[in-house]
Amino acid sequence: MSLANQPETFSVIKRIQSITHAVRGVTEMLKSEHNAWVHLFATICVIMAGALFSVTPTEWCFLILAIMSVWVSEALNTAFEFLCDVASPDFHPLVKKSKDVAAGAVLLSAIGAVVIALIIFTPKIMVYIL
Repeated sequence: MSLANQPETFSVIKRIQSITHAVRGVTEMLKSEHNAWVHLFATICVIMAGALFSVTPTEWCFLILAIMSVWVSEALNTAFEFLCDVASPDFHPLVKKSKDVAAGAVLLSAIGAVVIALIIFTPKIMVYIL
């Protein structure tokens, strides 16, 4: 086996560099995608509502998974859009379709997150209303 085929050894410095790249990616998403700011606002609102209504640990798990699914789908959508723009700088109908499908994935995860939030928060809000 040649040296080129050997697995890379663990390096703390390389792990820190990986985290730095990831943070740079999240920063780029926030700079380039207006919807990421909508997700950030919604995330903050959900966290505040969770604290206000004292959600259970299980409910927190569902809320965190919902928040995470929206952020992950937005990040993947953003990365996909960047790649499409490099691969096909000029308009192409299939690139448009693929971007629309990726955006649809974000929409689906956001709808799912809203449904989860409604299931968790509606009974808690109703207690205060009634």
